[in-house]
Amino acid sequence: MTPPSLSNPLKVALATGNAQIGLWVGLADPYSAEICAGAGFDWLLIDGEHAPNDVRSMLAQVQALAAYPVAPVVRPPVGDTHLIKQYLDLGVQSLLIPMVESAGQARALVAATRYPPRGVRGVGSALARASRWNRVPDYVHHADEHICLLVQVESAAGLAALDEILAVEGVDGVFIGPADLSASLGQLGHPEHPDVVAAIDDAIRRIVASGKAAGILSTDETQARGYLAAGCTFVAVGVDATLLARVTQELAARFGRGETTRDTRGGY
Repeated sequence: MTPPSLSNPLKVALATGNAQIGLWVGLADPYSAEICAGAGFDWLLIDGEHAPNDVRSMLAQVQALAAYPVAPVVRPPVGDTHLIKQYLDLGVQSLLIPMVESAGQARALVAATRYPPRGVRGVGSALARASRWNRVPDYVHHADEHICLLVQVESAAGLAALDEILAVEGVDGVFIGPADLSASLGQLGHPEHPDVVAAIDDAIRRIVASGKAAGILSTDETQARGYLAAGCTFVAVGVDATLLARVTQELAARFGRGETTRDTRGGY
C-alpha cells in the first residue's frame, strides 16, 4: 500500500485535467513565501533560475509551505542531475525544468528523478527530509510514482522538438516560456508579437492534444483566462516581486512620489 504521506495532489490534478492556478515566488525568502502560501493558490513556483535561491533557501521555503494546502514547485537554474537529486531529497516532488530543447534531454531529466533501475537518482534516503529520514515506510519503492516533472519549452529549438518531448514517458507536462521564446524567435521583449502569439497558441494546442498538462505564466488576467479556456491546466497568474513592485510604486505615486510607468515585459 502506498504511504499516504507521499501523495502528490498536483500531479493527480494535472493528470485528471483539473486546472491548477499558481503564483511565481521569486523573493527568495521563507517569510514572504509563507504569506503567499496562505493566499489560496493551488501551487507556488519557487524560482532558482532568476531568483537568488540556493539549496538551503529552497529548503527553508519548502518547510514554510508545508503547513499550508499549497503545492511547492521548484525550478532549478538548469536541469542538472546532481542539483535535482538535492531538491528531491529536500522533499520536493514537483519540478519545472527550464530550457528543454530535445527528447534526449527530457529523457535524461526523467532518469534524474527516478531511482535505479528506472533512473539514476542517488539513494540516500537516510539523510533525506523527503523520506522523513527513513521514517516513511518503503520510501525508495514508492517515491518515483509521485514525482511530477514539468519541462519548459522556450526556444525555437524546443518548439521544433515539442512533439518528441511530449512523447517522453515520465514528462507530466510542458510549460511554455513566452519571454525566452520571444527572444529566440527574434522578438526580444515582445511576447505580444503576432508571430510569438501564434507559436504559443500552436504549442498549447499540441500539448493539450497529447494529453499532457499545458502550462504558462501570464500576469494579464484576460490572457490568463484565455489560456485556461484553451486547455492549459498549469497556469501562473502573478509574480510576487512584480506585485510588490507595482503596489508599492502605485502607493508612492498617489502621494506624488516616484514614477507611475512600468515595464511588464520582463522574463520569468
